[in-house]
Amino acid sequence: MCAACHSLQYIHWRDLVGVAYTEDEAKALAADVEVTDGPNDEGEMFDRPGKLSDVLPAPYANEQAARYANGGAYPPDLSLLAAARLDGTNYIFSLLMGYREPPAGISVREGLHYNPYFPGGAIAMPKMLVDGGTEYDDGTPASASQQAKDVATFLTWASNPEADERKLVGLKVILVTSIMFVFAAYMKRLKWAPLKSRRLVMDVVN
Repeated sequence: MCAACHSLQYIHWRDLVGVAYTEDEAKALAADVEVTDGPNDEGEMFDRPGKLSDVLPAPYANEQAARYANGGAYPPDLSLLAAARLDGTNYIFSLLMGYREPPAGISVREGLHYNPYFPGGAIAMPKMLVDGGTEYDDGTPASASQQAKDVATFLTWASNPEADERKLVGLKVILVTSIMFVFAAYMKRLKWAPLKSRRLVMDVVN
């Protein structure tokens, strides 16, 4: 999928720590990527191993290379796709698994591929996932559907990487607010109960 899409330009290697990899694993993956940095003291750019603070590498060097590899179409940044589409996770999964031969009466011009889940039914991105297209460390069968599920799950996370943290903060706020409400209700009862229960005797003077 990422081979046919633009860079997930807002995702850093550190964002993957605790989500998909340990810190050491993420550091090792980042170090395998050469990053152009600089200038140095001599005013020249240089290559260095990647760090956790670097963004994930782009699959293409520039826009022209991306268009050439995708039949002239410029692939979008997919990091927000799941949030931009209704039921985004299922949309991505269906799109990845939806490639097929066009039905009778429908023609697709050269360079495009038929996919009924894509608006218009014709998409420039070719089918990217096939059975056995990758290997899982835990021995999970690398079926196309399993890969599509993983890509859809990753892109859903990429569209909102702080979602779990925000939910945790929200739960903490609700818990603290609930405790404060119970305490406030108890104090109200403690302070006002004597006043509410006292009897007032009125002495009417003729």
